[in-house]
Amino acid sequence: MKTIKTLTLAALMALPLLSLNAQQKTSGINRADMDTSVKPGDDFFQYAGGGWMKANPLSPQYSSYGVFNDLAEKNRLQLQELFDNLQKEQHAFGTVGQKVKDLYNMAMDSVRLNREGALPIQADLAEVQTFKKENLTKAIAKMHLAMANPFFGIGVEGDLANSSMNVVYMSAGTSGLPDRDYYLNTDADSKKLQEAYRNTLQKLFVLAGFKEKDAKRAVKTVYDMEYKFAEASMTRAERRDYTKLYNIRTVEQLQQDYPAINWRQYFDLMGLKELKQVILTEPKVMAVANEFMTTMKDQAIKDYFCNEIITGSAGYLSDEIAEVSFDFFGRMLTGQQQRQPRWKRAQGYPNSLLGEAVGQLYVEKFFPEESKQKMMKLITNLRKSLAQHISSLDWMSAETKINALVKLNAFTVKIGYPDQWRDYSGLVIDPQKSLYENIKAASIYETRRNLDKCDKPVDREEWGMTPQTVNAYYNPLNNEICFPAAILQAPFFDPNASDAVNYGAIGVVIGHEMTHGFDDQGSTFDADGNMANWWKEQDSEKFHASAEKLAAQFDQIIAVGEEHANGHLTLGENIADQGGLRIAYDAFKKTDEGQSDEVIDGFTPDQRFYLSYGRIWAENITDEAAYQQTKTDPHSLGKWRVNATLRNIDTFFDAFGVKAGDKMWLDPADRAIIW
Repeated sequence: MKTIKTLTLAALMALPLLSLNAQQKTSGINRADMDTSVKPGDDFFQYAGGGWMKANPLSPQYSSYGVFNDLAEKNRLQLQELFDNLQKEQHAFGTVGQKVKDLYNMAMDSVRLNREGALPIQADLAEVQTFKKENLTKAIAKMHLAMANPFFGIGVEGDLANSSMNVVYMSAGTSGLPDRDYYLNTDADSKKLQEAYRNTLQKLFVLAGFKEKDAKRAVKTVYDMEYKFAEASMTRAERRDYTKLYNIRTVEQLQQDYPAINWRQYFDLMGLKELKQVILTEPKVMAVANEFMTTMKDQAIKDYFCNEIITGSAGYLSDEIAEVSFDFFGRMLTGQQQRQPRWKRAQGYPNSLLGEAVGQLYVEKFFPEESKQKMMKLITNLRKSLAQHISSLDWMSAETKINALVKLNAFTVKIGYPDQWRDYSGLVIDPQKSLYENIKAASIYETRRNLDKCDKPVDREEWGMTPQTVNAYYNPLNNEICFPAAILQAPFFDPNASDAVNYGAIGVVIGHEMTHGFDDQGSTFDADGNMANWWKEQDSEKFHASAEKLAAQFDQIIAVGEEHANGHLTLGENIADQGGLRIAYDAFKKTDEGQSDEVIDGFTPDQRFYLSYGRIWAENITDEAAYQQTKTDPHSLGKWRVNATLRNIDTFFDAFGVKAGDKMWLDPADRAIIW
């Protein structure tokens, strides 16, 4: 465990506050993006981004399209330029260039994919047909190393209680539908979806070569299993409590409690010969998996294994097979009407399987190094602002404040791209083999790479996102915030825009990720990234009371149809949104622009700040996608990340003259303020 230097409040407050821009810039607000027919106090989401939403209606290839997607589209064009350049060059076999080029070309070769049809998976399906129950352990291990996780799955991550070391986590159950509720709900729409899902599986089995009656038998087996797994599973909101997921089991205990397979043999086959224990996330689901492994007949297990292969590979085979899968998982579940063009889909294979190799090419061409330096200035300012917020909290004791400041000071910051790039020399991409075979090989390579980390120190230099990803994250086990190169572009980050616009966009993103260290999950980890309690009891009680108040606000929102938002599922993100806004605003107010009253393009500095925030969440979304996000995603819909969050921010009301009677007004006593 590393030593944390004690940081006094006075030392942290003495950090200089740096202006992002030396010169006065244009406002960066585009009135065409707005809908000024709406009062800002009635629907700020529409007011700030309604013009953009009107100008960017959903195309058939999207179920939702927002500013994040818009920037991702720009990145796709940049990546396509890189891939096109690779086509013009010769690359020796085994080089990164060869691997990226050939993987992309295989995914682009529709003639070959359609000619092969389901042929690439026939060898694996035929091998499954030779299965006998006495070989269950070997069969499961072989599938786990490749592309499927029947019954249960394992993976290596940092230990929640000792974040400096990697350990094995085990989770059980499989699911073809997005969430347990898709199985358990009994309303008419849910029953329609369930039937359509079973029909889709039936069609996929037939396309893979099964007779109709055999396909019907297999689908019943699979669906009944998935239903039982869903019944035993925790809700997504319950799974946000890490203490419930941290269940240590020795290999001997696994053998005693779940004796259906030979656990020592299984771990040996997975390359974990010295493994002593695992962290089991959901024992109840593992008990269901053990019951299935014990009681299922050979034929039922064969059908289950085949389903894992067929559904897992549908996107890598012919257009006919992929279209059947998309018809349900795209059109019906999300409202997306068309698959994306082949060139976009083809990009996805090297972009994910060789992510950092592509990322290295990306940053060399498209990421200006000066953006990294300006981001560091912003982060310095935001860190100081959060420290000031912590120090001024009237509900937190001095002792807990010091612990919070120590954690804040210990944040590691990653910007742009990793210092050390991934080595892909061990991965072979062979264009003589099918796309499916190459993806399978890449999956095996990545699985072994992950499992090889077991019982080794955590590499804190490793990144959890590629540089070309339009996103950011906070990792509680490393106590780090990370901002990939791809998000450091307009409208999130624009060196030529005013401070108000940059603080309202990327500044809030920075503050959001910082606040994740102190949300309902992040606050359970200390400065070293260990799951440990650093709170005085009375402080924790006050924090959770405020968090519950915020969760209750979101619970009241009708997200889509009759489906309410889930305030507890989205609580961490909602806390981070609010915290990010508050600390970014206060940091902005200490810049020259923030302290002025200068009106630019018709807007005050405060108005420009909040308009920038509202603008980045502009999005159009289908009802189907909104429903799925509400059921499965810890992020609230964009509309509520704006309107519901701003209802708690006093300075927003002041900036736009929002008053009682306006739809977004919330009485001061009802506002939930945490950080």
